[in-house]
Amino acid sequence: MFIDKAKIVVMSGKGGDGHVSFRREKYVPAGGPDGGDGGKGGDVIFEVDEGLNTLVDFRHIRKYKAQPGEPGGKRRCTGKSGEDLIIKVPAGTIIREASSGKVIADMSGDLTRYTILKGGRGGNGNMHYATSTMQAPKYAQPGQPSRTLELILELKVIADVGLVGFPNVGKSTLLSMVSGAKPKIANYHFTTLNPILGVVDLDGARGFVMADIPGLIEGAADGAGLGHEFLAHIERTKLLIHVVDAAGSEDRDPVEDIKAINKELSAYESEIGKKKQVLAANKCDLLPEGSDALERIRAYCDSLGVEVFPISAATGSGIKELMYHVSGLLEQMPSETTVFEQEYDPEEMLQMDSTEPFTVSYDEKAREYVVEGPRIERMLGYTNLETEKGFIFFQKFLQENKIIDRLKELGCKEGDTVRLYGHRFDYYD
Repeated sequence: MFIDKAKIVVMSGKGGDGHVSFRREKYVPAGGPDGGDGGKGGDVIFEVDEGLNTLVDFRHIRKYKAQPGEPGGKRRCTGKSGEDLIIKVPAGTIIREASSGKVIADMSGDLTRYTILKGGRGGNGNMHYATSTMQAPKYAQPGQPSRTLELILELKVIADVGLVGFPNVGKSTLLSMVSGAKPKIANYHFTTLNPILGVVDLDGARGFVMADIPGLIEGAADGAGLGHEFLAHIERTKLLIHVVDAAGSEDRDPVEDIKAINKELSAYESEIGKKKQVLAANKCDLLPEGSDALERIRAYCDSLGVEVFPISAATGSGIKELMYHVSGLLEQMPSETTVFEQEYDPEEMLQMDSTEPFTVSYDEKAREYVVEGPRIERMLGYTNLETEKGFIFFQKFLQENKIIDRLKELGCKEGDTVRLYGHRFDYYD
């Protein structure tokens, strides 16, 4: 079975908590703090596996969680880091954030490995918080919590050429004639449910990959039938072979069929309607004597600037000329695969995503302003204050969450000390 869409939940590993302990040795009566740091939590990584071609495995397993980091230990021992979780996906998989539908990563082209969630940073042990005024700190930093994302995985076939047209016009037969693909071929109206790829090899010319994609019906752009699934697959193709039943063997008019298919392609929210087309007028062997169907098709396609190739997929007539023409067109086109740009960066979006409370107060005894609360702990867990980027983020966090305003309300002036758990800063306006 071909599965081209799946919804899953991924969780990064929690960072290990820092440890609180003190040296207790016979000849070191005041050894000081020696609590070690927690280990880093595991990352969640998506990786392309060329051996996969469906998302069927994601039907059975919906939740994926990386390993947490271990807590720090005594004698400055750092906890073991959690193992990364590597999730294998087929080439061409688009990863979207579920609620917004925005693209996080497109596992196509050069992008074969992507870290979607970084594991939590391990918390600092109490050995980091000794100062001249606090020589026995009983505080250690908790590890950064794990983060969760609900994702939609979408597989879009990567092929050079897509076959489009109404069901039962001969697309599957054409693909079987020009490649080693063996699609199921039968006379029914909901034919190919699974995109089937075939490699077309040509003597003295460039070969290419061609896909027979689920049959299109009117209303597809609005989601009718296989609708969006069909149209999503052909977004990646560089060129379309539009197959039409020139003989009208099912009492449909071939020109009206061409108009209907093009209407659906143009109505979909993408550039599909602008893709280069070649028209394959199939079943020419069934045209009754004196029929003007081929002339009418040519006249209409000439107005669109689309070349017409009369063929018979059943007998092989005209197919060679069509394939060499398509190969020549592909030679003139860019070789890059269409890749969807990132619209949602989990690292940036989740870093600011917290509604937990915090408090700002004044410690009369220590003569320090104190900022506390799970929201502050969460921010400190994510932020490396020793880097310029981290410190700028820290300042932005204080401003955007109106912590600076609250400090001013309490009378904080330049040169006063502000304490955030084990961190102390001199305040400057």
